Amino acid sequence: MRVVISAIIILAAIAAAVFFLYPRGGDAPAPQLSEAPAEQQAEPGDYPPPTFDIVRVDANGVTVAAGRAEPGSVISLLRDGETIAEARADQNGEWVLTLTEPLQPGSAELSLVATTPEGVAVQSEQTVVISVPEAGGAPLIVLGEPGEASRVLQGPLSQAGAGELHLQTVDYGAGGQVIFAGQAEPGTTVRVLANEAELGTAEVNENGQWSLSADVSLPPGVYDLQIEQLDADGNVTAIIVLPFERASQEDINRSGDRVVVQPGNSLWRIARDVYGEGLRYTVIYDANAQQIRDPDLIYPGQVFDVPEGDEDSGE
Repeated sequence: MRVVISAIIILAAIAAAVFFLYPRGGDAPAPQLSEAPAEQQAEPGDYPPPTFDIVRVDANGVTVAAGRAEPGSVISLLRDGETIAEARADQNGEWVLTLTEPLQPGSAELSLVATTPEGVAVQSEQTVVISVPEAGGAPLIVLGEPGEASRVLQGPLSQAGAGELHLQTVDYGAGGQVIFAGQAEPGTTVRVLANEAELGTAEVNENGQWSLSADVSLPPGVYDLQIEQLDADGNVTAIIVLPFERASQEDINRSGDRVVVQPGNSLWRIARDVYGEGLRYTVIYDANAQQIRDPDLIYPGQVFDVPEGDEDSGE
């Protein structure tokens, strides 16, 4: 009997609690279910862009390209915007592509698109320009990336040099800054001066490569460019002196096909690379007559318009 009374008292207490918590005539609040956060859709910026590590063309014309991307991605190699080969990045994010069909003579731009396992397409920031000579021989392969110095991956490139010290490329960044790059003795320092005013210094890496982005104000005009190699004590061990023309911002930003004069270039060499024959230098000369006072005197850093190859060569 005592057990029954106790049970009735407990039930009454529960009923009273329910009455006070949920008054008569009112509805009990619906239970609040925790909502799982909506899955965010992946975007290209969530993944690292695919990159080139190696691009080489052997004596038989076989092209080998290798690089890195998001593991498991399908890598599409594009030539002038058209897919020419595909591969898949392994679990370490490494990929390799081989093109057995020789590249046709002329210039082409290679880029990458990596399609991740989630189906997101990520465009490469790097581009590789390949220039295949008409008459055969080793192609020129140059790797470019916005805001960085161009890097020669393969091929003959006219360059200014003394011993191990070389100036290989001159580029312009998006903001108009001049970017110099070349080779020197590993572990040394390279100093660049224009009209004896220092533009900056760069450390030479273990592969003998150096690059310098000259952020100082350098008005358009012709300068005496001096490049020095310094040892650990600051002594000059090698030196290059050559003329350099700083292009105007208008020249740098103008649209259309153009070429930045590289160290050691001449109109003949530029015409040979672009059109396949040096005699067509007159086409470039005519298109840039206001910049060129003497066809034999062109300077690294100048920016030239390059007309289409089917225009009258002037021969």
